[in-house]
Amino acid sequence: QVQLVESGGGLVQAGGSLRLSCVVSGSFFFSVHNMGWYRQAPVKQRELVATIGVLGATNYTNSVKGRFTISRDNHKNTVYLQIIDLKPEDTGVYYCNSPPRAFLSWGQGTQVTVSS
Repeated sequence: QVQLVESGGGLVQAGGSLRLSCVVSGSFFFSVHNMGWYRQAPVKQRELVATIGVLGATNYTNSVKGRFTISRDNHKNTVYLQIIDLKPEDTGVYYCNSPPRAFLSWGQGTQVTVSS
């Protein structure tokens, strides 16, 4: 069974920064799968905000370009999300999974709250 454990969220002021981590454990060949970060804002659907491919290619939704940086460490089975210049609209629960199908069981996520 594969487990996703996200961490690193918190309450920050607008303009601040955070580094989120997601550790993947269990029967999963981490290095051969795309990984991504998803965000679920209050009363909104979960959306994919950043992806990183097997070879390190990255992609971001328009609203986070230039502020979010996704990276991965295949030796640690970990995917990271560095966020700078946080905005109130970044508030939400952040999850990791493997896009595009997000076929792994969702973790508990990590809450990011940005105050204005």
